[in-house]
Amino acid sequence: MNDLVTIIGRPNVGKSTLFNRLTETRDAITDPTEGTTRDRKYGQALWGGRTFTVIDTGGYATGTEDAFEAVIRKQVELSLEEAGLILFMVDGQTGITDLDENIAQMVRRSGKPVMLIVNKVDTGALEYTTADFYSMGLGEELFGISANNGYGTGDLLDGLVKMLPPKDEEEDKGLPKLAVVGRPNVGKSTLINTLLGEERNIVTDIAGTTRDSVHSHFNSFGFDFEIVDTAGLRKRRKVDDNLEFYSTVRTIKAIDQSDVCLLLLDATQGMEKQDQSIFWHVLDSYRGVVVVVNKWDLVAKDEHTMNTYRAVLEEKMLPFSDVPVIFTSNLTKQRVFKALEAAIHVYHQRGLKIPTSELNEEFLPIVKDQPPPIYKGKSVSIKYITQLPSQVPTFAFYCNLPQYIKEPYKRFLENRFRERYDFSGVPIRLFFRKK
Repeated sequence: MNDLVTIIGRPNVGKSTLFNRLTETRDAITDPTEGTTRDRKYGQALWGGRTFTVIDTGGYATGTEDAFEAVIRKQVELSLEEAGLILFMVDGQTGITDLDENIAQMVRRSGKPVMLIVNKVDTGALEYTTADFYSMGLGEELFGISANNGYGTGDLLDGLVKMLPPKDEEEDKGLPKLAVVGRPNVGKSTLINTLLGEERNIVTDIAGTTRDSVHSHFNSFGFDFEIVDTAGLRKRRKVDDNLEFYSTVRTIKAIDQSDVCLLLLDATQGMEKQDQSIFWHVLDSYRGVVVVVNKWDLVAKDEHTMNTYRAVLEEKMLPFSDVPVIFTSNLTKQRVFKALEAAIHVYHQRGLKIPTSELNEEFLPIVKDQPPPIYKGKSVSIKYITQLPSQVPTFAFYCNLPQYIKEPYKRFLENRFRERYDFSGVPIRLFFRKK
């Protein structure tokens, strides 16, 4: 199952604006200057109960004076290769250009599903500007939208979710899938070689040796799962060659297709900004996570070192600090199997199903004793709680005024869940619906 959605198009058609709208972020820089986007941006989007990953690519161009043109062009081609669905974006105000036609040829050659999106259609009155784009021969339907004001994006998302590959239920019922992720040279390949008892993956002191995601089946000592070694994720500004970009896309896919991620840190460096970025991508993908502090043998220790180190990590992971932290050494094999045990435990807890009667018995007294704060002079009354069918623990609270429940109260309820149930390392979702 490939839920990777790539936005492509020539420069300045609004790709980054659409990315920000789909992911409900402002991660991608938007500017009327052509070529603003050079680094790839990755984000999670949710629509109709379906989560998918969106890639914002640089504007595809030829014959410009931009020194980055060739690199951007190649990386757009690589993102096409990895995508499960292509969003091809054009400008409704300027019409079809020669560059649009060149990109259309690339899309046809890829053989991938494609949605043609005509941007800068700000109102229904401008829908007529989309008609000419049918001549590009990219499907029987196109979508006129305004990425800037949101016009038409609801219909676009409805169509997008329908075109994603269907969820493979058999795949979901198979072996647990663990992904080993982290910055380059923290010991990901060595960890897997230690587990497998063989030199399955190449290990060197050179950061970035692993370029692709390597899958292995582990069936020993009572464990049975699939484990994936991924390329190290670097800071965006360091993703400066096409092979590196290809590795990054593969790693993002490995995270999105896993059940639990083991985030490896270098004990001598701690959790740096790039580690935090990877951590939050895992959580945004609603995957389970275990933090593995590797190279623990290189740290000078006393009886307080581990607790102090853990406290620093938890502060950097806020507000999601309910995560198993295991201190390991690939060299001495210290606690390596404990890290596996933690990952498998997170996998099982991620699938925990709680009876509706138990949820209401546990939480209705809590929300009665500590109801949501009065908002605009109105009281919110929660009457019923149930768990929704999902791969991620997802709970619905039915109430009279769901729009008046704010983030602090949602965090309060999530903390009560974590106190009552063992959801350590498991992201959970809470929804509030009209009774």
